[in-house]
Amino acid sequence: MPKANKERANKPAVKVRFLNVLLILLGADLVILFTPQIGILNSAFFIGPGLGWSACIAGLGLLVYGFRGLYRKT
Repeated sequence: MPKANKERANKPAVKVRFLNVLLILLGADLVILFTPQIGILNSAFFIGPGLGWSACIAGLGLLVYGFRGLYRKT
């Protein structure tokens, strides 16, 4: 029994930018490692609060910048 022809939905193709993925990974690593009081590096070594908060804010900035231009329509 032949299958019925299904109409395909015309979805626009989307590409993911590789550089933005790397920025997201870098930002997430900075946040996980340097967050004061709960970061992975703060549990092993003494890292000052100034360095911890500045790295955490920089990581959040990289996350926002990376997610902002992640997808590109073709």
